[in-house]
Amino acid sequence: MTAIDIVPVTGPALLDRFIRLPERLHKDDPHYIAPLHLERKEALTAKNPFFGHADVQFWLARKDGRDVGRISAQIDHHALELRPDGTGQFGLIAAEDDPAIIKALLDVAADWLRARDMTRMQGPLNLNINEEIGLLVDGFGTPPMLLMGHDKPYLGPRLEEQGLRKEKDVYAYLYDITKDLPAGARRLIDRPLPKGVTVRRMDFKRYDDEIKAVTSIFNDAWRDNWGFVPLTEVETDYLAKSLKPLLNPRLVRFVEQDGEAVGFIVCLPNLNEAIRDLNGKLLPLGWAKLLWRLKVAGLKTARVPLMGIRKAASQGMIGSLLPFLLIDAVRTDAAAMGFQHIELSWILENNMPMRRINESLGGVAYKTYRIYEKAL
Repeated sequence: MTAIDIVPVTGPALLDRFIRLPERLHKDDPHYIAPLHLERKEALTAKNPFFGHADVQFWLARKDGRDVGRISAQIDHHALELRPDGTGQFGLIAAEDDPAIIKALLDVAADWLRARDMTRMQGPLNLNINEEIGLLVDGFGTPPMLLMGHDKPYLGPRLEEQGLRKEKDVYAYLYDITKDLPAGARRLIDRPLPKGVTVRRMDFKRYDDEIKAVTSIFNDAWRDNWGFVPLTEVETDYLAKSLKPLLNPRLVRFVEQDGEAVGFIVCLPNLNEAIRDLNGKLLPLGWAKLLWRLKVAGLKTARVPLMGIRKAASQGMIGSLLPFLLIDAVRTDAAAMGFQHIELSWILENNMPMRRINESLGGVAYKTYRIYEKAL
């Protein structure tokens, strides 16, 4: 039997191989979209502020002289400050359909975490709870949206063979915004706004203040949710700057009560639709194609990666109305801009209030991502 070598990723050449490996594994998958290499290099190096509060290691698996798998292991110290439960994470897993390769990858990640006093392994998180999470286990027949994963169908069963078990599922909901809202939701939204409640677009003239408001509302809204780790202003600013070319004030809305921002929604054009045939490369003609599609040709899909309502504002009848107002405001402008489908993701399987809102607005849970766990 040919040996499997596990190689720590050190230096830019190995990182480049690490980033490109899934492109070969998915070469026959018409729905796979390679992320931009430049974006991945930023996300997987110290330019990403996550590295300021985490320990991270990447590995490649090699067999018969070729790269056949990859994995990361990471320890998020912000998460451990909130929950000192000895949980470390693995992520970015991709491999050929070979149990020995997948075992070798999981073993090296587990050993690395165990050597740093972790007692439980959780994942995949790419790289943390506020970035890409979960392994795709249902919904392989459509391409992934911006900053969402796309995995091989065999990978989930292979993880389970190695003793990992489901910890939590999260859903991606898809809206067909060319269709009107269901009648019940339409009646609710068409009522006059409660006194003191307004919905407004993002004000780019106050960009820094708006980003601070997003951070504050997000951390308040989701603080009691499973897996929550607060966003720092540095992380929100990094995310906002990296995605700023996609931000459009018509697709970023705040809801205010008596002049105070108490909720927000961020909808982004689906960059994956624009880069689907670039194979991760922007040179020599990728930039031109990307700009044409974003600015001229127009995209038909978008994604809502961030949304939140302050807990104090989420109570009672008015509180239950605010998410409807935000989603409808974005979908109305998105439809006017030529978009046809919006994904809202991700939604925890046990977040029944948000799932009911999505479904009452006509959303369909069309992809399932799974987070696994295993004692070390």
